[in-house]
Amino acid sequence: MPLTYADQGQPQTIKKIGGTPEVKKHLTDLGFNVGGEVSVVSSVGRNLIIKVKESRVAVSEELARKILV
Repeated sequence: MPLTYADQGQPQTIKKIGGTPEVKKHLTDLGFNVGGEVSVVSSVGRNLIIKVKESRVAVSEELARKILV
């Protein structure tokens, strides 16, 4: 399921990262890796605040849909 549908505060394991090679590289650079753990901290407008590797990262809803958990 896309990360946009994950419950807030519940740790999720990344199963797949979709999108173009540029999008995949961008997400990998932000710390999103297959097998890594993420959790949705909050939703602000059309953006999500995601906890990944002890950091908080803001991503658009469009990018979050490319992260499958």
